[in-house]
Amino acid sequence: PGTGKTMTARVLSDELGLPLYHVNLSQLVDKYIGETEKHLEEIFSNAQKNNLILFFDEADSVFSKRSQVADAKDKYANTEVSFILQRLEAYDGIVILATNYLNNIDTAFLRRMQYTINFYLPGQEERRMMWENMIPAECPAGAIDFDYLANQFELSGSSIKSAVLPAAFAAAGEGEALGMKHLVAGIK
Repeated sequence: PGTGKTMTARVLSDELGLPLYHVNLSQLVDKYIGETEKHLEEIFSNAQKNNLILFFDEADSVFSKRSQVADAKDKYANTEVSFILQRLEAYDGIVILATNYLNNIDTAFLRRMQYTINFYLPGQEERRMMWENMIPAECPAGAIDFDYLANQFELSGSSIKSAVLPAAFAAAGEGEALGMKHLVAGIK
């Protein structure tokens, strides 16, 4: 989590000059039989008409492995997966699936993916650059040991961002320049 999957989808969209449609999975999946497929059909049809990049975040929740059929619920879940597979085959655009749980994705989907990109936590030098870049130039900052922060805390980019914001607010609230004590407290 927080390694840049969503940001990469946005950058790809900008670079290609194509609108990105972030599929809201909470509005897609429905407990009533056939409704999820209906929602998916609307999404794919709209995307085809408007030349959209479809972005499924947390894709493992929809593109999950099919299971042995033990009851009617399993049968319909497997039917949904089969429908999505067919719809992906017919779609003539770009579909991006993002997940933190690649092992939960049905291998039939993976076979249809032209590219698979693994995102890893940033290394020490990358974290150092992130720490430096997350602090805006207009933010009053004191002595900050970026090497220490990058070396001591193996964080993702989003975690670094989540630490900097409350640290900056805490420093401003205290009427002080942003410093190490604020950043370490923000990490905590």
